[in-house]
Formats: sequence, C-alpha cells, structure tokens
Amino acid sequence: MAAVVLLVSFTAQAKNGYKIHVHYTDLKDTTVLLAKYFGKGLPTIYKVDSVKLNKKGEGTLFSKDTIVGGIYMLLPADMRSFNEILLNDGDDISVDITSATTPNKISFKNSPENDHFQEYQQYLVGYGERLNALNTELSAAKSKADSTPIIERKQALGKELISYRRGLVQKYSGSLISTILRALEVPEIPPAPKDAKGKTDSTFAYRYMKVHYWDSFNFKDERLIHTPIYDAKLDEYFNNLVVPVPDSVNKEADWLLAETRGQKQLFNYTLNWLSQFTERSKIMGMDAAFVHLVEKYYARGDATWLPDSSVQKYLDRIAKIGPNMIGKLAPDLTMKTVDGKTIKLSDVKAKYTVLVFYSPDCGHCITEMPKLDSMYRAVLKEKGTKIFAVRTETPEKTWKDFIQKHHLEEWINVWDPENTSNFRSKYDVYSTPVIYLLDERKFIRGKRLDYQTIPKVIEMLEKKATGAAQ
Repeated sequence: MAAVVLLVSFTAQAKNGYKIHVHYTDLKDTTVLLAKYFGKGLPTIYKVDSVKLNKKGEGTLFSKDTIVGGIYMLLPADMRSFNEILLNDGDDISVDITSATTPNKISFKNSPENDHFQEYQQYLVGYGERLNALNTELSAAKSKADSTPIIERKQALGKELISYRRGLVQKYSGSLISTILRALEVPEIPPAPKDAKGKTDSTFAYRYMKVHYWDSFNFKDERLIHTPIYDAKLDEYFNNLVVPVPDSVNKEADWLLAETRGQKQLFNYTLNWLSQFTERSKIMGMDAAFVHLVEKYYARGDATWLPDSSVQKYLDRIAKIGPNMIGKLAPDLTMKTVDGKTIKLSDVKAKYTVLVFYSPDCGHCITEMPKLDSMYRAVLKEKGTKIFAVRTETPEKTWKDFIQKHHLEEWINVWDPENTSNFRSKYDVYSTPVIYLLDERKFIRGKRLDYQTIPKVIEMLEKKATGAAQ
C-alpha cells in the first residue's frame, strides 16, 4: 500500500521560507528537486526548487519567500525515486537519505513532525505487507469456506488501520498529521433505523454518508491543498453522492466555495475544479451549473488566478450557452426550405420538435441521420414529433442529394442561404450533429442528444406530465 499521508507542525516559526540541508548517502554531483502536490496525487507534482549536490552528496535548499506548508517531495534528477517530507513555512531542517533502499531510508533533524510521519510510514509498510499476504491467500482460495475467514481477516485489518490513524490523531492533536488523517476519514455509518413496522430505510446509508462526508475535513487549513487528498474527495463526492442535476450541484458548489473562501489556494482549486466538472459533464443540462458558477463567481472577480482575457472567454462561453439551456424558450429561427419557401421554427405545429443541425458531408452525420430517421418512423412519428433539420454547410446539391438518397422528405429540411438566422450562436453549434428536443410550446426539453436518447427523454417528460396530472 502506497504511503501517501504526511504531516506538518502548527508550531509558529520565526522566519519565512525554508532551509533544508539534504545529505544523500548514495548520490553525489547530481541535481535534487524540491516539489509539492497540488490537490492531486502522483503523477501530478509541481517543482518548487532545486539544488546541485556536492561530492559528499550534500546540498541546501533555501528560500526566504513565504510558503504554504504541506506535502513536499525530494526527487533526484532522474526521478527514479522520491521522498515525501513535511515542510512548513519557516522550517530549518536536515535530512539524511539513502535513495537506493525501498522504502528509502530517511532520517531528520529538527523536525518532530517528520519523525511522527516516519512512525506512520513504518506502520504502513508493515500494514501493506500483511494486506498483500491476505490478498495472495484470497486469490488461492478455492471455495467460499476458504475465502470467508480471509475476508474477515482483511476486514479486521482495515479496522486496525482506522484505529491506528485515530490513535495518531489523538497522540499528535494540533499537528497537521491529525488534520490530514482526519481529512482521510470516511464516515462510519451506523445501523439504519427502522420505522414503526420494522422496515429498514434503504436510503439511510447514502443520506448519512452525504451529510457527514466532509465532517472531518478542515477547510480552514490551506496546507491541505498540498496533499493528494482533496481532488479525490471532490471527485468521489460529486460523482457518487451529489444528485447529478444542476440545482443539487449548484447548492453543493456554493457550500464548498463558502467553506473555502478566505483560503486562497483551496478556494481557487475548488472553483476551477467545479468549473471543469460542470463544463465537461456529459449529463444533459449540467451546462446550467456551469453558467451559474461563471455568473456568480467569475463575473464577480473571484477567479483571481486568471487574467482578464481568460475570464472574458468564460463570459463569452456562457453567452452562447445561456439562451439554449434546458427549460428556456427555444430561440426562433427563420429559414428557407428545399423549395425556397420561408418558414419559422415557431410556426411548426407538433407535440415535440426534434431540432437537428447537421452537415451532409460530416462523417458522423452521414451515419447518424439515417438512424435518426429510422427512430422517427418507428417511434417518434406516432408521438406527434416533427423533425426540423438545419443544413449547416456543404453545397446545395450535396444537401438535396443526401435528402433524396436517405428518403428524408418527411423532415422539414431547411437552411440559411443568407446567413441571417445566427443559428450557430443561438444554439451553440460548433460541431455536428447537434440535436435538441422541443416541446409543444417550443421550450427546450433536451439538448445535445443522440437518436437513441430522444425517446427516453420524451418518455420521462410524459411520465412527469402524467404524475403532475394525477
């Protein structure tokens, strides 16, 4: 088991920066790097400093600049080995290392926190050996009778690790080892309560975990950003515990940003992580959460790590997303049909309208448009659906030939020969195909769909309408 948890003292320091005298017993005349974690674990690290070892394997890393303490690393230039150390602003420590041993032999002077960390590291080495031995036994088990006692021993070993960590939290109360080990804690879920009829609440474990997930994480300790913990916790929380709808994500995002506000690096990392999570999400409608973050934080000057030009790109992006979010009235389009007549999207009378933007010579469109038509004929047509298909580009003849070849004459086939509709901006069309689903009143009910998803969204809408009517 990889040892990833380290510590830093809360002891006040007289000076800013750091002074680290390093002595490698098996290296000389080579460069050693000082690096740190930033939110994530390996392989993501950030170089802080470097020093060239002398012929005795000695060198001193030194800075007078204030630092945020946390988990730092010493890495020889070949990066074949590394040593995690604890560094706090104002530390003046000495480190002796033998890089060739695994785990590396290392000792400290003037650093009680690193001594405590070594105590924990040594326990983890023994713990990992025992866990690997149990896994080997389990893989060799041939029956349930063989595997059950091994699984029970593994569970007991896991409880031992939790107990050991809690012991260190108490033993070194007030130090960062306590803060970090607490940040690693997973809520221990009590037995689910039963109602008056003796029935157990099946959702209790999920709800308890969500409510208590962050209980032991100290958002006011900036040094936690220089650990491999935070990114993983954000990922688990938002992917496994938060309901994947914009309202829920917005609520949790606002809470986390309120908790981290005042801790510059934690706040910045949180806002950046949430922005990427919502912008890149494949979940329909999550762009509304992205718009929320940009409007509430970026537009109000909270993205302090970005230059104004980058903030403006975010603002430009939501300007394109905003008009076509789910629940909004679809922006109207005035287009030309195949025979040159003018038609408006708002004039289409249908219970549902599939609005599709495609190019007849786009490889993906060539594959998807016939499948969309098959779905239309098999399922969508009988539900009162019409297809408003916008040709985005390619010569007129290519378009008409495509319609004829694939028998798409039942579609409302349109284009914008004079480029007056501004459809690309209104519907954020930067690639093709792009498919929206509109309801009878032309409100957007689905976006960036594929042909297989359209019936599922319609079914969901009809179930919701039926439930509301009852």
